Amino acid sequence: MLQAPDLPFSVRATNSAMSFARHFGFQKGGLDDEYLLEAAIHKTGLSDFGEDSFRPGFEQLLRSLRDEARLSPLGVMIAQQEILMALGNRLQLQDYHQRHPQMGAAAIEAPIFIIGQGRSGTTIMHELLSLDPTLRVPLTWEVDFPFPPPESDSYQTDPRIEQVQKTLNQADRVLPAFKRIHRMGATLPQECVRFTTGEFASLIFWTNYNVPAYTEWLRTEADMVAVYRYHRRFLQLLQSHHQTGPWVLKSPAHLWSLDVLLDEYPDARFIQTHRDPLKMLASLTSLVTHLRKMGSGEVDPLSIAVEWARWNAWGLNASAEFRSSGRVPPERIVDIDFHEFMNSPLEQLQKIYSHLGLSLEPEVRASMQSYLDKHNAAEHGAHRYTFADTGLDVATERARVQQYQDYFHTPVEIQ
Repeated sequence: MLQAPDLPFSVRATNSAMSFARHFGFQKGGLDDEYLLEAAIHKTGLSDFGEDSFRPGFEQLLRSLRDEARLSPLGVMIAQQEILMALGNRLQLQDYHQRHPQMGAAAIEAPIFIIGQGRSGTTIMHELLSLDPTLRVPLTWEVDFPFPPPESDSYQTDPRIEQVQKTLNQADRVLPAFKRIHRMGATLPQECVRFTTGEFASLIFWTNYNVPAYTEWLRTEADMVAVYRYHRRFLQLLQSHHQTGPWVLKSPAHLWSLDVLLDEYPDARFIQTHRDPLKMLASLTSLVTHLRKMGSGEVDPLSIAVEWARWNAWGLNASAEFRSSGRVPPERIVDIDFHEFMNSPLEQLQKIYSHLGLSLEPEVRASMQSYLDKHNAAEHGAHRYTFADTGLDVATERARVQQYQDYFHTPVEIQ
């Protein structure tokens, strides 16, 4: 997306924010642009950020955090750490590419993008596809700590896995109910928006914080060409010492930028999941409301619903326009209904494999079934929400997404 992403970093950052803040004297530096740039340079020992394409988003984000987000002191520290991680990874990515110039020529061949809106089954689909050893899925531990790039020999035992999992376990104790909405794990798949934060053009920041001026900049001014260029460079890094097959990538963020994505990856393949947009809107409003409470004591669910309703419609309707343009040949894209997938996931996965020319081996199918048996709705309890909680009008919101529903014939769940 531009997005309503997977697991926002702020949840994972909470328990280490205090020690990180003490190390850099965050309360003194606050959310000052130059202070954070200097802190990232000090932390990494590097100073070349590469292209200045990240600067407009970085500067607008910080203005919005200072002027609009109504952050608590802890929220300021969480934001500081999130921004420093993005800056630090950007510095190291630039350095690594400079020292290994051949890496920039490495192909990203026929990647598969899961492009459904959030809450339409994309997460469990990504998890199941990650069980296939012939596919390459970015995992949380390697996305958060990609340096040095992961190695095939230690990919399952890298000490960073334990490091990230300990932090996630702490976050689970802080927000125990969050696992009902989204599971967390160091070895679970991660979304593209987590590593494109290095360009500071991602709705992950909107998910974590109330930053309307930043999100408007993101919709109308952000250079998404630079974002996807950075996206490719990050994948080239991750696959440089561990590549098993085509990438399977996921983020609702891509809905807003499908033309630019296809310019960067002309041979891309797509899986688009579909569900009643109003059902997704209600669920996403609940998720964002829950997460923003980490960094602010002033969270307004109605304003979240109003803002997300616009973004939801923009992204879904844009996907209908993109699909109707015919830019992607039919054999390179497959549509999956949320309810059909949840009712018969393995049959729908077989449909995906067959359509995209992949082979679903019996042992992989068995592994997927075992995973489904273990991770079901009873594991953590249901995520409970209603459309009425948004305070929005059903007829008004239905009209917003009519273009999408007419094109894809998505069923109505909310009357």
